[in-house]
Amino acid sequence: MLELKRLRLLRELHIRGTLADVAAVMQYSPSAVSQQLALLEKEVGVPLFRKVGRRVQLTAQAEILVEHTAELLETLERAEADMSASLTTVTGTVKLAVFQSAALALIPAMLTSMAQAYPDVRIEMVQREPETALHETWARDFDLVVAEQYPGHAAPLHPELDRVVLTTDAIRLAVPADGVSGGMSRLHTEPITSIADTAQLPWVMEPRGAASRHWAEQTCRQAGFEPDVRFETADLQAQIRLIESGNAVGLMPDLMWTGRPTPVSLIDLPEAPRRTIFTSARRSSRRRPALLACRDLLQQTAEELAAEDRS
Repeated sequence: MLELKRLRLLRELHIRGTLADVAAVMQYSPSAVSQQLALLEKEVGVPLFRKVGRRVQLTAQAEILVEHTAELLETLERAEADMSASLTTVTGTVKLAVFQSAALALIPAMLTSMAQAYPDVRIEMVQREPETALHETWARDFDLVVAEQYPGHAAPLHPELDRVVLTTDAIRLAVPADGVSGGMSRLHTEPITSIADTAQLPWVMEPRGAASRHWAEQTCRQAGFEPDVRFETADLQAQIRLIESGNAVGLMPDLMWTGRPTPVSLIDLPEAPRRTIFTSARRSSRRRPALLACRDLLQQTAEELAAEDRS
């Protein structure tokens, strides 16, 4: 009989690629991981992996075991969810990954509501970029992810994850407020009324590889120019500071202004693009009461914010 613990180590090796990464995730020493995988190889009687440079490549037989291990883990997770659903008290830990603007706008109110309604549930939150967080939720590093999707730029799809839309928010051009002078004042003395007016101005964007960066560049190109991206940061609050101080322009989602004054001028973009914000969880665990409670209160918070925006 094969041990699930060792099978899971093999699956983690398939996902992570190195023994050191598996050891870090599973909180073992690399030598312990190597020893357990060697025992698994002995049990099955065939080679399961070979070294390729610094990484490890699984054999065809190992790939078969990994596929079945994923099915076993899903079955166990469904069993745990069903058992939790049979209890009268909602308890447990929800590991949550969330991107920055959602962390600022949605999470504080959701945590307050959770503490009041479900005091026995522990929420652990980590800030992650959506593409990374979706993969890590599939890999079982997180239970739930709050992610984003830009118009015409689909977020990665993982068959084991579901997807539930929370809300949408408008994306607008953010420029320095009237009367603010800064490093770009000498480049543009006329009022900015459209994105085309920013063709010669310095821009701030997220680093390359982010969906928001790709979308922002495409939006500028559709307006007829290549943006002069002088500043790169994944911190949207730092982006706002650069814009309000008169040193850059940028594209900002409306969720950034939740519960705070708007220190910049906002200009509508052609076709009024909107970003979609959604949650994803593994289908095998989504019936866990603690996870359901977290999702319900996130949805409630998003709906309350949308109602405030309409009023």
